[in-house]
This record gives sequence, structure tokens and C-alpha cells, in this order.
Amino acid sequence: MTIDDVARRAGVSRTSVSRALLGQNKVSDQTRSRVRQAAEELGYVPSVAASTLASGRGDTLGLLLRDAANPAYGLLFTELQRYGREAGRQVVSMTVTTDEHGRGQVAALHHLVGLRVAGLVVATGGLSTEQLLPFAGILPIVRAGRPEESGLLHAVSYDERGGGAEVARAIHAHGHRRVAVLVTDADVSYPEWVRGTAIVETLRALGVDVDELAVRRHFEGATEVCDLARQRRVSAVACPSDMRALQVLRVARSQGLRVPDDLSVTGFDGILPGADLIGLATYRIPVEEVASAAIRTLLEVVNGAEGVHQLQMSGRFVEAPSLDRPVPAPT
Repeated sequence: MTIDDVARRAGVSRTSVSRALLGQNKVSDQTRSRVRQAAEELGYVPSVAASTLASGRGDTLGLLLRDAANPAYGLLFTELQRYGREAGRQVVSMTVTTDEHGRGQVAALHHLVGLRVAGLVVATGGLSTEQLLPFAGILPIVRAGRPEESGLLHAVSYDERGGGAEVARAIHAHGHRRVAVLVTDADVSYPEWVRGTAIVETLRALGVDVDELAVRRHFEGATEVCDLARQRRVSAVACPSDMRALQVLRVARSQGLRVPDDLSVTGFDGILPGADLIGLATYRIPVEEVASAAIRTLLEVVNGAEGVHQLQMSGRFVEAPSLDRPVPAPT
């Protein structure tokens, strides 16, 4: 539906429709009422973003977020919105949860571009460089959170490799020499894949015997890890996210395994509410810093800054009881 359809239904001019829907005082109450009724009957919604850009203000940014139910993404969403407002910009967002091969996320990007936003923040680990490049040719795009190793796109990301290496060193320092590592498929979550592979590589470099378990859905791998622990084949498991670690803790409890007596567990993100209460050792990613830098970088690019802007930010490992002591490996 277009503004012309509304004008025909209400029996007024296109200009009157525009003025009525924008709340201007140049139309009568009767005309405003007829226009709003016609718009409601037709399902017409005016594009605030397009109107903003047409007026020359250009204050609207788009945000694509991956699964706001995940605490790490939820906090990133909140911080991006906050820093956007502080910069005087509106941030319109779309969230995609379950998504095979990123098709839903690509569709969401098309929708955001159709809103004529001035630029996009893409905060998802489920889209490849190849999927994003066509959009980068249309308007400024900055990745937030996921590393961008191609050098072709702007990105403000967590130091996933450095974080994974730090987790591995902490596990090794606690005496673990037989460790299971959950490694998420790259096409499901590239950041989790980077974390997992970095943990595996660092542990092996330290001489640790590693059982690498490929996973896709959030509940996968937990049962296999607990089976390995019950057989005393591993004393610890490294999870690429706190949500996956939480699933391991649930399955361990259901099977009568004690943490850390029978199995030590580490997570990654450090955003899970109550992680301190359950004593989960994890790596805290710098969400607030990444959000601030992502908005700042996008605005610089929107305003004409040249070159490809890339920045990685380090977090810190959080010691907690789930990694207190190792389980003696069988001789």
C-alpha cells in the first residue's frame, strides 16, 4: 500500500495524507480522522525512516541482531540502543532466531535497507562475509561482535581467539590434562567456532589430550560430555558460550555428576544472569565497549571516513568454583 492508495480511499490529496499522518496542523480534524481510518483499513504504515532521511536529518540507523533471548546478544542490543540515543540517532532493529544458512537474516537486511536507514550495525555471528558484501555496496555496514578476517568490512569485535586461548590456559593451570571441547559449526555461529578452535589449538599446544565435539543446536554435546566424564576420560569441558555450559550443568546434575568434583565446566560470554550464583567459570566479553565503538565507527563511516575500520577488544577470564580443582585422570 502507498500513500496514493490512502489518498484515494479517504478522498483527499496526497499532501493532505502526508500532513495528517505526520501530525501537522495544516489539515482539519475531520480530514485527519478520514485519513487515519483509511490508513488503518488498508494496513498502511508510513516510513518514519524514509521521512527522516527525506527531510535531511539522517538520524536513523539499522540493527540486525541474532537471538535477543541470548543474554550476550540481549545486553549488546541494549548497549547499541543506548549509545545510538546518546549520539542523537534512532536505532530500528530486527531480530532473527532459528535461521538455516542465514536466509532469514539476509531477508531482514533487505527489509532494513528498504527502510532507508543511514547505516547498519550487523550483530550476528551467522552471516558470512559473502552474504554481507552486496549490502556493503549499498550503505555503510559495521559488524559488531563477530570477527571479520577478510579485511573487506568494517568491524568492531571481541578478541575471540585471544579469549579462547585465555580459557585454555586457565584450564591447563588448574591441572586438567584430558579435556572435552564443544566446537560449534562455523555456519551456525562463527564466533563460537573461533572460540572453540582457539581453545582446542591452545590446549593441544600445552600438551593436553583433547576430545573435540562438533555441535550445532544449543542442547547438543552435553550428554556426550557427561558420558566421557562418567568414564573418567575427561576431567573438564570447555563450552563456547555460557548457554551451552548451562546445558552441560543441567545434564550433569540429572546424571548425578558433581561439578567440579566429577567434571569441571567453563563457559564463554560472562553475561549469563546468576552465573556468579552457580559458580560458573567463564570469559567475560567486553559488550559495552564493543557497542560504543560500533556506533562510533558507523557514524564515522556514514560521515565519510575512508578506509576499512577494524577493531578487536579483549575481555577477561572470570575464576569461579566450576573450575576449582581437577578430577584425577585414571592411570
